[in-house]
Amino acid sequence: MISVVLADDQALVRAGFRSLLDAQPDIVVVGEADNGEQAVALAREHRPDVVLMDIRMPGTDGLAATKRIVDDARLDGVHVVILTTFDLDEYVFEAIRAGANGFLVKDTEPAELLRAVVAGDALLSPRITRRLIEEFATRAKAPATNSHLDALTDREREVVALVGEGLSNDEIAERLVISAATAKTHVSRAMIKLGVRDRAQLVVFAYESGLVRPGWHG
Repeated sequence: MISVVLADDQALVRAGFRSLLDAQPDIVVVGEADNGEQAVALAREHRPDVVLMDIRMPGTDGLAATKRIVDDARLDGVHVVILTTFDLDEYVFEAIRAGANGFLVKDTEPAELLRAVVAGDALLSPRITRRLIEEFATRAKAPATNSHLDALTDREREVVALVGEGLSNDEIAERLVISAATAKTHVSRAMIKLGVRDRAQLVVFAYESGLVRPGWHG
């Protein structure tokens, strides 16, 4: 079972997501929060697989709450998926750096994304993947010399670049004509070598290292 905490200050939004998620046989909602402080407390109490986190909440906002969850060693393994109202949300870019594992537009079906995030694959709900990656690219810092690149094989560099473009493991496998299991292995090895905790951080690395640059689309 995938356990979920819902954090949003709008009761109707929480009710809508609870209804969608409760209908799934492998997902259970274990708590609801209407602010970031409650979200952190519930994460510590339940250690859920996923916290669905709205950014704009009173008091401790979702960005600060995400960082507190990610930085808490006791909550290792808790994934944070940011809820966004629009296709492009100005705070999503800050959330990537805070350690968010994925992003979901509020009117998108959540179940498949949550399963993929827990499995370590998806970063974004499909409809915003390309647009968000492209927007992130325009905001990324200029590439700097990065010694970590030397630790990667040529194939791993290819794979990291494709993750940076927003491709899933299955899409990477199709692009490189390899199996999905092999693609996942390359992603995992690259993450270990680079010392990044999740796929979102791999996207950040791909741009900041220069493996992917604005306008590059394979």
